[in-house]
Amino acid sequence: MKKILVLCTGNSCRSQILEGWLKALSNGDYLVFSAGVEAHGINKDAVYYMNEAGIDLSNHTSDLIEKYYDVKFDLFVTVCDSAKESCPIVPNSAKVLHRNIDDPSKAQDKPSAFIRAILELKKLAEELDQIIRN
Repeated sequence: MKKILVLCTGNSCRSQILEGWLKALSNGDYLVFSAGVEAHGINKDAVYYMNEAGIDLSNHTSDLIEKYYDVKFDLFVTVCDSAKESCPIVPNSAKVLHRNIDDPSKAQDKPSAFIRAILELKKLAEELDQIIRN
């Protein structure tokens, strides 16, 4: 079974959102994990806004990339420039993709920023789902 790892700086928001979308799209056909170069805990706004979108992140954990160093991933996705720069060594991954998504937790207008990020990450998840399945 294919394994996908999504990486962001703190594994609190963007990587969690993408993990949620990918898990929903996977229908159990592949495994999805997320991690950070740091572990900041799950962002409460990410949980709230994803719940509004029909995806439950409440049981997610904020994990460090080191947890996955021994796992062979088929796809490794970074969702922020900081994580891409901080983690130049990709753990056992066959394919690497990067997309810089603005951090909604740092925006002035959080509701709009979260909605925008969630929609952008949903679109990315749909693109990745096609890549994973082909």
